[in-house]
Amino acid sequence: MELNNIEECKNIIECVEKGSIAEELGVKRGDILISINDEEVIDVIDYKYLMSDDYVLVTIQKQNGEVWELEIEKECSEDIGIIFTNPLIDKAKSCNNKCIFCFIDQLPKGLRNTLYFKDDDSRLSFLQGNFVTLTNMSDDEINRIIKYRLSPINISVHTTDSEVRIRMMNNKRAGKIYEILKRFNDVDIEMNCQIVLVPGINDGDNLNRTLDDLIKLHPNVRSVAVVPIGVTKFRHGLQKVDTYNYEKSLEVLEFIHQKQRKYLLENGTRFVYAADEFYVLAGVQIPSYLEYENFPQLENGVGLIRKFYEEVTHSLKKIPNGLKLNKKYAIVTGELAKKFIKDVADDIMYKFEGLSIKVVPIKNNFLGETITVSGLVTGKDIIEQLNKLGHAFNELDSVIIPRNMLKSGEDVFLDDITVKQLKENLGKDVFISEVEGESFIKIFTKDEVIKWQDL
Repeated sequence: MELNNIEECKNIIECVEKGSIAEELGVKRGDILISINDEEVIDVIDYKYLMSDDYVLVTIQKQNGEVWELEIEKECSEDIGIIFTNPLIDKAKSCNNKCIFCFIDQLPKGLRNTLYFKDDDSRLSFLQGNFVTLTNMSDDEINRIIKYRLSPINISVHTTDSEVRIRMMNNKRAGKIYEILKRFNDVDIEMNCQIVLVPGINDGDNLNRTLDDLIKLHPNVRSVAVVPIGVTKFRHGLQKVDTYNYEKSLEVLEFIHQKQRKYLLENGTRFVYAADEFYVLAGVQIPSYLEYENFPQLENGVGLIRKFYEEVTHSLKKIPNGLKLNKKYAIVTGELAKKFIKDVADDIMYKFEGLSIKVVPIKNNFLGETITVSGLVTGKDIIEQLNKLGHAFNELDSVIIPRNMLKSGEDVFLDDITVKQLKENLGKDVFISEVEGESFIKIFTKDEVIKWQDL
């Protein structure tokens, strides 16, 4: 099967990994994957499934029009090392729901177009860990997941009550969720589930029923994250909803802790985990490291605070005492994490002599003060609020921002301000910290020659 018009092809190879099978066979950037074992590759799911054999016949069209047939022997799980221009090898599928908690519907106008795209593509769940609702999939697509035994898959469940889910998502197809979950369970597809909790809608007895339904599918349903609804100041024309305050957050945590104790006794796992935001809102201590059972829901903000704190503590123990760092830093964070980051900063300053750290929580004027997470802080808000510090800011040497404030893979904030522009406006060095303890500590010690102790 030869392609005459390269522009019509979606299987264009972007790059070839060094030392890979594909490189050894002479595959180049700009070549086109035609087929595997004489079968057309529709998307990345087909690619991974067809490639999972110890012998494959790969047909490639070169840029000069030549067609090569490559007979490849390899390990079953081994990839040949080609990366496509479009990782999905197909157009991403958008969401047809109109969820009452949808964050994208609450964004202001005038932002970059990509921020308004609502993806609901199961393939992105396998590739990037995105959560999908399964409401926008045909029966054939559901059957394809089952046929290929694709797992793990991350699923936005919200509730197993059909009528409530239909109302929450404004999609008549949304009520079939538990039926689909059971089908996945029957063929041992692994799942992680998410519940966006909306006061008075899917909490209380409804949440209790949902969790008890999902635990019946354990161990294939491996974990459930419960996260609070986020509400911006741009929620115009949308259904009125409540948000979580101290009292409501405390009620949620008491309920989840009760369910954890029950599931741990009966199933050997806590199974359900509350987002860190609930603990901060309720003023309740974050659970211990072991209670998160290998942190299955970090992307949902579940256990991120505990994991980061333990990594920082461990990294500080590896550095010899007595090191002097005569520097002054500002750490920028969201309102939600200010107390936690202050505690971390105190531990770091106690370790190093002469080190000064000022924690600056940024009020979210862009989206509204109800949005308190660091990942939604904008460059404009940082610039305005740091400059208002006056002399206290001028005497600082550098500013540290967390990576989660920036667009994935780029140094750009939500409002399109770049890190370079941030540096220019502040007149300070700006360091980007990964949300990982050792990387964070190394920002402070970057100019020092340190022999890290083996612990």
